Amino acid sequence: MKRKALVAQSGGPSPVINASLLGVIEGCRAFPDRIGGILGAWHGIEGVLLEQLVDLERQPAAELALLRTTPAAGAIGTCRYKLTDGQQEDFERIVEVMRAHDVGYFFYIGGNDSMDTAAKVSALARKRGVDLVVAGIPKTIDNDVGDQEFRMVDHTPGYGSAARYWAHLIQNVEEENRGMCVSEPVAVLQAMGRKSGFITAASRLADPDRRMPLQLYFAESHHTLESLRENVNRELGASGRCIVVVNEGFDVGGVGERHDGFGHVEYGASRTTAAQAVVNYLNEKGLAVRGRATGQVPGVIQRSVSVHASTVDIEEAYEVGRHAVRLACTEGTGWMATIVRRPGPRYAAGYDRIDLETVANSARFLPKSWIAADGVDVTDDFVRYAAPLIGEASPPVPLERGLQRFARLDIRFVETKLPAYRPVRFRG
Repeated sequence: MKRKALVAQSGGPSPVINASLLGVIEGCRAFPDRIGGILGAWHGIEGVLLEQLVDLERQPAAELALLRTTPAAGAIGTCRYKLTDGQQEDFERIVEVMRAHDVGYFFYIGGNDSMDTAAKVSALARKRGVDLVVAGIPKTIDNDVGDQEFRMVDHTPGYGSAARYWAHLIQNVEEENRGMCVSEPVAVLQAMGRKSGFITAASRLADPDRRMPLQLYFAESHHTLESLRENVNRELGASGRCIVVVNEGFDVGGVGERHDGFGHVEYGASRTTAAQAVVNYLNEKGLAVRGRATGQVPGVIQRSVSVHASTVDIEEAYEVGRHAVRLACTEGTGWMATIVRRPGPRYAAGYDRIDLETVANSARFLPKSWIAADGVDVTDDFVRYAAPLIGEASPPVPLERGLQRFARLDIRFVETKLPAYRPVRFRG
């Protein structure tokens, strides 16, 4: 019997999240005997709770095709609405919306918190006798979903593009620093990553031969502001300039932290930043050469710029979305689609599965074996791991009148079938 599919996105977006959305849409169309209609939740799980659903089958084919190179999550939206065990009313509402709209397949694109939500929805549907297959699709530029052995997932969609962004950014910063070092000898930049240093580490991909005066400070680093200054001044004595990349979660003391809807620190909304704390400290304590340290914080730009997306990342994000549909239609409920690295001398991706409950709320960090002995660089093993993920070509982003052309879907909600509902976290 044919049932509808519903897809939703959750958490911070990525340059390739819409490629996964397109993969789900086209994956569903490959099973016409099982899936009869595709709905999208407007702004993630909030759209499910509010019964704000978009008919994706009625979208123009040309607009859907543009999803492959449309960054961020503006196409159908995302949210940071956290579902916890104490919100049973919300979970019941999700299942009721699925039942009311004859949804038999639910695809959730997100990070570790989202996989926890997907696992709970799957379990509740089974408990309530609702015929609902739930599948997860990984997404996070932080690359922190999974285990330290990289068996659950080799890397998450979004990371390769964030890594490519930083590789290109540092190449350009190098040129700036070379030119301005007589007055601005230290360039400090801040990379995203609350507790994991994978994005910071990707800066090394700009200079695998280690010719730049580049220092990396990870969230996992043992360094302090004092030791950072000592390292910087040592480099200034050797080359007269230094480029510093710090994790947003690098320990500089309090930064006036604010938290997002998932309870995570939202550094972009906090009172100050790790980068500014480093710049202030270096300038107050003094540099070994004349001039000042300056700082830059790219912020969410690093996860929402399509022109720096990795073609490898785009293709894998698309394929893991398609794979999630195959899992749902052939293996049943409770799985997250994963990307694995095939053995062999040349990089190649494969696609597998992991139980949602196993991956839910998982967290991994930059392995200690990939951090250099001095704690301000990565090893060649990391470079070999990450380099293939950024690809060798630029993405084919369509242009109109010199401007990028992104997907613009027709956001008209399908007819509601249930009474209006106010989500638990909206009730103050």
